[in-house]
Amino acid sequence: MPYEDILYEVKDHIARITINREKKFNAFTRWTCYELVQAFTEAGDDPKVGVVVLTGAGSKAFCTGGDVEWEARGFGGEWGPKVDIFSAIAMCPKPTIARVNGLAIAGGNVMQACCDLSIAAENARFGQAGPRVGSFNAGWGTAYMARLVGARKAKEFWFLCRQYTAQQALEMGLVNAVVPPDKLDEEVNKWCAEILALSPSALKAVKNSFLEEDAQFIGRALFGGQLTGYIQSSPEAREGQQAFMEKRKPDFSKFRK
Repeated sequence: MPYEDILYEVKDHIARITINREKKFNAFTRWTCYELVQAFTEAGDDPKVGVVVLTGAGSKAFCTGGDVEWEARGFGGEWGPKVDIFSAIAMCPKPTIARVNGLAIAGGNVMQACCDLSIAAENARFGQAGPRVGSFNAGWGTAYMARLVGARKAKEFWFLCRQYTAQQALEMGLVNAVVPPDKLDEEVNKWCAEILALSPSALKAVKNSFLEEDAQFIGRALFGGQLTGYIQSSPEAREGQQAFMEKRKPDFSKFRK
C-alpha cells in the first residue's frame, strides 16, 4: 500500500520503516500508527525480509510519542488492533531493531522498547511524558518496561517524567548499544548482517518463544488504549495538552480533590 506518514523500503533483505514526520519530531497520529502496523505486517509476511529496522526521519528525533494536537481532538477514536503499533512490533515474526537517532519520548520510548534490539546514537534521549499531558501507556509502557529496566526505574520514568541519556539507557538495560551519531548506520547494518547470517526458521521460533511470555501485554495494551481515549478527552487532560501547546507548566491542582 502507498504510505503518507512513513517511508518503507526493502533492500538486501532488510525492511527499513521510517516515521516521516520530521517537523513534528516524528510524533504519531492514529493514521501514522495505522500505517506502521501495515508496514510491520507487510515486512513480517515478506519472505525476502530477514530483519526489520525502525527509525525516525532526520537527526533530532526517533519518535516523541503521540502528536498532542491530535490527542487534544479526542485521541482520534478507539485504540484497537488496527493501530496498536506496540503489539504489532512485538508480534512481527522477524527480528526488529530500533535505530534510535534522537529523542525517544513517550510512545516513542515504548516503540523502541518493543523492538527486539535497540541501538542508540550518543545524542539520543529517553523518557516518558504521559502524566504531563494527562496520558499513560498500559501494558507495554509500564509492565513490560518494568521487565526491561526493573520496577523501581520504570516507576521513576512514569512518576517523575525525567529524561535519560543514551548512556544511562544502556546502563539500565533499555538499549543494547550506544554509538556516535555518524556510526549509527554502520552499527545497525553490522547487527543486521549478523542476524541475516542465521537460520530464519530458527529465529522465527525464538521470536515466538519470547512472544509466549509477552502475549499478556497485548490485551493490556488494547484495554489501556481504550481507557486512554476517554482520559485524553477529559478536562484534566485538556489542561495538560493546552499547556504543552502554549509552552507553559500545566496546573493540575484543581483536579486534585
